Amino acid sequence: MASGKAFLEYVLDQLSGLDGITYKPMMGEYILYYQERIFGGLYDDRLLIKPTKAAIALLPDAPLALPYEGAKEMLLADPDDRELLEELLNAMLPQLPAPKKRKS
Repeated sequence: MASGKAFLEYVLDQLSGLDGITYKPMMGEYILYYQERIFGGLYDDRLLIKPTKAAIALLPDAPLALPYEGAKEMLLADPDDRELLEELLNAMLPQLPAPKKRKS
């Protein structure tokens, strides 16, 4: 089951207080970026977050979930708590890998 456009729009609205939130559709799902760094994605209408140290500290009770078969586990986040999501992404940002330079 792919993630719906309505769920994407809801999550983007919840994150609208942050500058630099973007997404890319990928095989029926959506990869989410904060200031060009991947922080998670939408998989089967679930918001999954990379399990960085900051994310684990701020979401200690979040269950782990697989975005798809063969992938690494991610934290299942509640998209309804706008303030927590903003705090989470700001805390995670320094721990996320910088975007890779594209070869020209």
